[in-house]
Amino acid sequence: MQRIGETMKNIILIGMPGTGKSVVGRALAERLRYEFVDVDDLIIEAAGEETLADVLRKRGVNDFLSLESKVAETLNIENTVIATGGSMVLSDRAMSHLKENGIAVWLETPLSQISQRMPDDLSDRAIAAPANMTLRDIYEEREGLYAQYADLIVASRDGEHATAQQVEEVMRTVGMRL
Repeated sequence: MQRIGETMKNIILIGMPGTGKSVVGRALAERLRYEFVDVDDLIIEAAGEETLADVLRKRGVNDFLSLESKVAETLNIENTVIATGGSMVLSDRAMSHLKENGIAVWLETPLSQISQRMPDDLSDRAIAAPANMTLRDIYEEREGLYAQYADLIVASRDGEHATAQQVEEVMRTVGMRL
């Protein structure tokens, strides 16, 4: 566990939409006594909208991705679990900035599991991708980027507390101090 006054790195959760980054992030932050930040909430706030879908619908994919990157690049926090949007890995600048003071953990989830969690109409889920892309297309486009940026890969489990515990165990196993 962290010592009082000691600065610890952030834990950056990356992965596809529907992997549970937000709920796992909250559970992990609670377990570790870290702060929690959901980048999607910061994007909504920066855009002055009600929902992420509103931001995406009004701004379009390219402007949304630009705003997402800018929001991430302005984060200067410590001792925080950061749940990124699934598209964060599309911005090298944002990921590089986040990783300056953080450990990126890919919550790897099989496409079949993600498909079960997603609505038929992906626009309801506010996924930053062209309208003609299928969930499979998005997964295939991003899978290599998740692997590229991940310091650790954790297989998503059933339930956010089980996955949060798995993240914590993997970090301890590889010798990362929490």
